[in-house]
Amino acid sequence: MPETSPNPAAPPLPPLAAQADRLIELGVHALARIPAGELRAFATAQDADGRHGDGALLAVHPERAPASALAPLLSREGRPGFVVTDMSDVDGFGPLDAIALTDAPLYVVTGVDRGDHMSDWSPEEALPALMKEERTPLLLTEGIHWVLQQPAALERNRCFMTIGSRLRKADGTLDARTPAIWISNGTGRDGRERRNAPKVGWCWWGNRHTWLGFASATSRRP
Repeated sequence: MPETSPNPAAPPLPPLAAQADRLIELGVHALARIPAGELRAFATAQDADGRHGDGALLAVHPERAPASALAPLLSREGRPGFVVTDMSDVDGFGPLDAIALTDAPLYVVTGVDRGDHMSDWSPEEALPALMKEERTPLLLTEGIHWVLQQPAALERNRCFMTIGSRLRKADGTLDARTPAIWISNGTGRDGRERRNAPKVGWCWWGNRHTWLGFASATSRRP
């Protein structure tokens, strides 16, 4: 595997109550059919619980708020986020079998980390290493939630993959594409008007990229 080196950590997340306000401001609660009061009450109770520690992220279940609906809410330098044109099936990327995702509409992801130390690893190399560390790779929707709450978590040359989400084909095998979130250069089919916009795309399972880490967490709690 490639050598690893420490990189600066992504900025800390705000309290969960502030994250709830942010989701409401963006209209995610309406998208997910969750009353604003219910969302605020859940977040406030989780803050009061006090057991989540630093890096706790408020997440909406992907069936309530899919990636295709969340991505355009991302923003950077006044440009909205988008999903690449050859990923029209983005909402078909579901949790790996090893990820036990709660049925609850809201949950908390703890110990979120961008995985900078795994830059220049392939997803094929990173997944078993994360599992060995008893960490769980982020889902694509969780990664989008993170950038919605903390846009500075996405930096040029320090972006991340979300390999907890994979697409299972009709024959039962996994699609070789693995989702990631990075910043568009405004080239090719992205279009010049999208330069510097947050971008939901994909990379091949066996490929390495020096500018992509592997976002992960310690747990998911309903």
